[in-house]
This record gives sequence, C-alpha cells and structure tokens, in this order.
Amino acid sequence: MTKSNYYHQATFLLSVANLNQLPSDQGIEVAIVGRSNAGKSSVLNQLTQNKNLARVSKTPGRTQHINLFKIDEERRLADLPGYGYAKVPPKIKQHWQNLLDTYLRQRECLKGLILVMDIRHPLKPFDQQFLTWANECELPTHILLNKADKLSYQSQQKTLREVTQALTAYSPMMTVQLFSALAGEGIKELQKQMDSWFDVSFNR
Repeated sequence: MTKSNYYHQATFLLSVANLNQLPSDQGIEVAIVGRSNAGKSSVLNQLTQNKNLARVSKTPGRTQHINLFKIDEERRLADLPGYGYAKVPPKIKQHWQNLLDTYLRQRECLKGLILVMDIRHPLKPFDQQFLTWANECELPTHILLNKADKLSYQSQQKTLREVTQALTAYSPMMTVQLFSALAGEGIKELQKQMDSWFDVSFNR
C-alpha cells in the first residue's frame, strides 16, 4: 500500500462518551482536535478521501464524543470533541474539558495531536490551552492552519511566521503548516508527519 491511499482505508470504529469505553490502551492513536468552526471534520474527510467519514455540519459543535476510526489493526485516528464555540450547556462543556484533559494525560497509546486552527483566527485561548496541555504531557503536536485558501499568499506567510514564533514558548515538538481541506493543499506534509507518529514506511 502506498502513502497516497494508506489513510483512505480508515473506517469508523466506535464513539465514546467516557474514557472507560475506549479500546484497550494498545497500538498507536493520533488525535485530531480543534475549535468547532476550524474545519476539523473537513480535514479528516480530506485525509481519508471519504466525505462521509466525519460528519460536516453547518452547526459547530456537532462532535460531542470521541470518535475513533480504525486504519489497521494497530493504528487509529481519534476525532476529539470540538470546543470553544459550541452552544451547549456549561455542564456539558465541563464534561468535554475533563474528558479531553484525562485523555491527553493518561492515554499511553496517544502518540501525536493534530490541532486544527482557522488561519484567519489562530491561537485562540482554547488553542493555547490545548498547546499547554500537550506541552505538559510532552505530546507532539502538529498545527494545521486550515482554510489557507481564504487568504492571499502574503497573508498566509505572515500568519505562518507569527504562529511559528509563538510556538517558541512551547516544546520543540510543536510544529505548524499551512493547510486547505477544501483544496487539498498541504496533505502530503500532513501525511508525512502522521507517518512518523504511526511508524509506517512505504515503498515508493
């Protein structure tokens, strides 16, 4: 199997509201997270080339559980609840926050985090909270500045420089790239990062 279609074989595994419902803490998981309007589901669908894999909704905050997708017997993608925008009761938001905090700190098979940001609104407080969590957990984090197609080249580069500079306050394991789920731009760079976490190699 080649890199171009490895992630296309992802299939829905299960959806959990509590961590005790997760599969055994074995193998390798990579999680994707972001504000509810950052285009997280679109990123997943672009990566897997399956527009129905992660539901894309016009109502931010639709993902209210941890949704797991199986790539192969040892590797999984975890779609974490969107945050920071969803119009839900405070009690539910607190549950999400506790769920995510525990997941990030205790899930041993979690090897990397994809943090999706809207390039027009990067590093919002909740994004910074996730970076702090990941930093404390020594969890490698790769930021996608999604919706890059919405900005000019000059504006893209300016934001990329600003976010890169901001990351110097965190662990060197924090990286960032431009991305467009709509246009598929940056997909190879994303795949390369994920390959390293999933410990997969391909015969080209």
